[in-house]
Amino acid sequence: MGTRKKVHAFVRVKPTDDFAHDMIKYGDDNKSIDIHLKKDLQRGVVNNKQTDWSFKLDGVLHNASQDLVYETVAKDVVAQALDGYNGTIMCYGQTGAGKTYTMTGATENYKHRGILPRALQQVFRMIEERPTHAITVRVSYLEIYNESLFDLLSTLPYVGPSVTPMTIVENPQGVFIKGLSVHLTSQEEDAFSLLFEGETNRIIASHTMNKNSSRSHCIFTIYVEAHSRTLSDEKYITSKINLVDLAGSERLGKSGSEGRVLKEATYINKSLSFLEQAIIALGDQKRDHIPFRQCKLTHALKDSLGGNCNMVLLTNIYGEAAQLEETLSSLRFASRMKLVTTEPAINEKYDAERMVKNLEKELALLKQELAIHDSLANRTLVNYDPMDEIQIAEINSQVRRYLEGTLDEIDIINLRQIQEVFNQFRVVLSQQEQEVESALRRKYTLIDKNDFAAISAVQKAGLMDVDGHLVGEPDGQGFGLGVTSFSTKPGKKSKSKKTFKEQLSSSARKEGASSPVSGKDFEVSTSKTQLTPSSKEGDVKDLPLRDLETSSAEPLPSDSPKEESRPPRPSTPPPKPVAFEDFKNERGSEINRIFKENKSILNERRKRASETTQRINAIKREMDMTKEALNFQKSLREKQGESEQQALQRLPQGDGQLVTPTRALHPGVVSSLPRYQDLRDLKAEIQYCQHLVDQCRHRLLTEFDIWYNESFFIPEDMQVSLKPGSSIRPGMVPVSRLVSLGEDDQDKFSQLQQMMLPEGPDSISFYNAKVKTEQKHNYLKTMMGLRQGHRK
Repeated sequence: MGTRKKVHAFVRVKPTDDFAHDMIKYGDDNKSIDIHLKKDLQRGVVNNKQTDWSFKLDGVLHNASQDLVYETVAKDVVAQALDGYNGTIMCYGQTGAGKTYTMTGATENYKHRGILPRALQQVFRMIEERPTHAITVRVSYLEIYNESLFDLLSTLPYVGPSVTPMTIVENPQGVFIKGLSVHLTSQEEDAFSLLFEGETNRIIASHTMNKNSSRSHCIFTIYVEAHSRTLSDEKYITSKINLVDLAGSERLGKSGSEGRVLKEATYINKSLSFLEQAIIALGDQKRDHIPFRQCKLTHALKDSLGGNCNMVLLTNIYGEAAQLEETLSSLRFASRMKLVTTEPAINEKYDAERMVKNLEKELALLKQELAIHDSLANRTLVNYDPMDEIQIAEINSQVRRYLEGTLDEIDIINLRQIQEVFNQFRVVLSQQEQEVESALRRKYTLIDKNDFAAISAVQKAGLMDVDGHLVGEPDGQGFGLGVTSFSTKPGKKSKSKKTFKEQLSSSARKEGASSPVSGKDFEVSTSKTQLTPSSKEGDVKDLPLRDLETSSAEPLPSDSPKEESRPPRPSTPPPKPVAFEDFKNERGSEINRIFKENKSILNERRKRASETTQRINAIKREMDMTKEALNFQKSLREKQGESEQQALQRLPQGDGQLVTPTRALHPGVVSSLPRYQDLRDLKAEIQYCQHLVDQCRHRLLTEFDIWYNESFFIPEDMQVSLKPGSSIRPGMVPVSRLVSLGEDDQDKFSQLQQMMLPEGPDSISFYNAKVKTEQKHNYLKTMMGLRQGHRK
């Protein structure tokens, strides 16, 4: 076990313009913080209320960047996790103090990412620096909301909601959540995608203290398993990193929570109170019982709180005078946490398969060493392997000759041979006992005194004397020899003997204990039972089996022209653009045809919509010009003092140039109304056609990826398993990445975005995961809206 060490506690102060400099002061070493409260003069002159507090911590982070926070708090914990030590990083504090920002950060900006994405990035960077180990990374995301457990990654299509509720289970290895999904991540981008997926499923609410307040405790766990690539090392290490984002404690008078938010706040404050009770009990060395089971939060973190773990607490506080009471409460919690000690140790396990291989290798080396010692001692032909049937038969023969006196002594070779000699002595002794009993049964009728059925039969036959003892029994034990009495007549004697023998033989048959035969007869019968089935039944049964094996080994002629005309597999896979063209002409021809048809329909709808829009715009421009002309004439008449009716009467009948075009436009205006309706319908059709085109493109990409991997990367001897009717379905082969079709501008934009990212190549995985998560949720929202529209 490892040595005990105290929990590290840090404090991060939320930046503010209204910082209470006269009440909050930091030590020169940035490891202490002093709080000063002014005396309340209304309480009188005698006021013994405490006004000054000083807290010793491991570090105070004021106006610190996200980089500095991670370097100070989490970097060492994550680094030790790859050496086999468990780690836990917990953010605690008042609501709105910046816990979620510290733990997760702002996903919109790469520089503002928090501890959690930086820890994932560090894990995969360290894996690249350790080529001598095969390291596997898995992640899970747990939410504790109103004392109920939820899996934040259950919305993934291959997970689905759990039928049974999740429970916390304890075993000798520790505490784990039964029903929580754990996901394998082979690269950094996959881990970020899981993180962003879980973040979108978290429950948040708004109140006066925080617009985006987390209403649940969340635990993101990274599981690391490292195996050495050398076959000689059967040990491997496992570890896990718990990144805990606690919901903030809040005073209902300040937050103004109501309804559902009020209920959530009650559960949050209750669980945080139980957490503090567990921390106080862990800090007291005299306490025997620790109340871990009071709430789901403390029970799930039982391994982390005072167990086999490197524990770090980051307390987030306000720097404003209005929140000083809550700041004091958070600092007291941090000081109590520093009293807790943990005992981190390397989690080593043993690989059973590698242990067997190493033991077999060691056994072979020891046999070689024994062979060298035997050759030096002039002991040749010594075999240390288990004995076969021929060697056992030879030892049996030696034992028999030794007992008969034809062999003076048995040569001792090794310990295994001595054990087999004693075993054969037991076998020979048993066989001799059976031979003696068989000889006696052939000559006499033997009765076991414990066999009451046989004794009753003897009494009925008249083979008992007056005292009830068998005639000829010397000591009253064992077997007796049945001799008839003198009063029995000769004619009845043979009959009674015959009847008695038949009775014994029939009873023996019923019990299944036939009379043993002699040694020679036994050997002959055994050899016959072994040889006869192999020469008769075995030949008959094995003949069709061999024919079947021969027929299965021969290649069957195929009538399929595709199998005969299939070109040989190239040594190197062709470029994906070339292979994609072949795929569209062969296996993906039907999907490509549907894709082109949908795209042509989409282009036709777009063209019609454009023409309709142009016609509507032309009518609108003509209406606007006429309106301007009318307004101009109206302004002239107002200047001249004429009304509209006088102007119309003054004009000749043929000079109404401004009136006639205006009246002629009325049918055009009326006819433009259906065009607006057509335009709305066309836009709906365009949206639906665009969805179909995207679906076809996605399926075309997926089918091509499956076809490319199965055609050029799977060994040819496994291609049979991928044929129709086999156990492996198409698509079960893992796909490394999607292929760019180059047919839309989105892919070009993604490539350009990767090249022009200001943060450099390290941010590519972060942004790619974020973009994919956003696209997925936008697609789900669009589909949900379309379904609701169809229902209406």
